[in-house]
Amino acid sequence: MLGAVTGMESTYLTAIDLQHNVQQVRFARNQGDMQIPEGLEVTWSDTLCKRALDEECQYTNEVGRRWGDSEAARALGIQTYLSAPVRSEQGQLLGTVCAASAEVKPMSLDAQTVITLFSTLISGFIERERLMRQLQDANESLRVVALHDALTGLPNRRSLYDTLELMLERAASSRQSVIVGLMDLDGFKQVNDVHGHQAGDALLCAVGRRVAGALRPEDVLGRLGGDEFMLVAPGPADDTQAHGLAQMLEQRMHAESVGDYALDGVMVRYGGASAGVIAYAPGAQADVDEAVRLADARMYEIKRKRRAALS
Repeated sequence: MLGAVTGMESTYLTAIDLQHNVQQVRFARNQGDMQIPEGLEVTWSDTLCKRALDEECQYTNEVGRRWGDSEAARALGIQTYLSAPVRSEQGQLLGTVCAASAEVKPMSLDAQTVITLFSTLISGFIERERLMRQLQDANESLRVVALHDALTGLPNRRSLYDTLELMLERAASSRQSVIVGLMDLDGFKQVNDVHGHQAGDALLCAVGRRVAGALRPEDVLGRLGGDEFMLVAPGPADDTQAHGLAQMLEQRMHAESVGDYALDGVMVRYGGASAGVIAYAPGAQADVDEAVRLADARMYEIKRKRRAALS
C-alpha cells in the first residue's frame, strides 16, 4: 500500500540500535530495479534517516545534492527519499518507515501524511506488544510466587497438591504408582527456642536444599508449611519395585537431613528429620487426601520408632 501511495520503488521498515550505531532493514518491499534487502545493516550515523531527522526533512528528491556524503545512499543509488520515525510512547527512537527511489519523484502531501500514519500505527503496535510482554512477565512472576514457598523457594502446598492430583490422574490411566512422602523436622522447636527463629528459618531452607538436591530429577520436594515437607514423584507399575523405591527415598530423605548446619552464625548438629514415604496405586478415581493420609501415617510410624529407639 505504501508503495502504491508514494510511487516509490522500495518501501521498508527499519530498526535502530543507537547504542551500537546500527540501523537494520527488518522488512522491505521492492518493486523496481533498486533493491533494498531485508537484513541489510548500515552505520546509523551514515544513514539518510539520521540526516532527515537531524534536519527535520521528511522528503527530498535531491538526495545526491543534499546528502551526497552518505555512502549508503550512493551505494543504493537513492535519489528520492521519504521517511517517518517510529518512536516508543516515551519518545525513544525505535526505527523508521521509509520509501526510496533511484528516480527523481515528486511527492504529494497525502503520501507524506500516509507514511506518518504508518509510523504511528507501528509505534502503537510495538507499544501494545511491549505491554503484553510486561503483562505476561508479571503473570509469570505472580504464578511463580503463587506456587512457591516464600521462605525456602520450594513448591508450596498448593503446588504440591496440584502436582499430586495430576500425577494420580496419570497413574490411574497408565496403572503406574505415585510416590508420596511427608517429612517432619524433629527437634525443630528446640532449634527455634535455643537459637532463635532466624536460625530455625535457616534450618528449614538448608534441609530443604540438601534433601531436594539428593532426589531424582523427576522428584518434587516442597514445603507444606511449618516444619513439614512433602515429596511427590512418579513410581513404577510393579508393586515390589514401587515399594522398594519408596523405601529408598524414605531412607535418603532422612540421611540427607542429618548433619552439621551453619545457622545464622551458629553451628548446629542436627539429628535428622522423620520421613515417611509410600507407593500409592490409585484406583479408578485418584484420591489426593487418601494418598496424603497414608504418607502421614507412615511418617508418624517412623517418628514413633525413632522416639522409642532413643528412650
